[in-house]
Amino acid sequence: MGKPKDEVRQLLDTLPEDASYEDIQYHIYVRQAIKRGVEAADHGELVEQEEIERRMAKWLGE
Repeated sequence: MGKPKDEVRQLLDTLPEDASYEDIQYHIYVRQAIKRGVEAADHGELVEQEEIERRMAKWLGE
């Protein structure tokens, strides 16, 4: 990935001309979240499916 400023410029070019500040903030947030997720996966910082299912069952009282 490039520099954050360049990434935001590129993102702005993909949004409609009437995009609101909220739309822009949301799209920046989503890109950041995806980037963090990819970086975590690259570093092996993942939770296995079985562990997620176990946690969900505990949270839901199953």
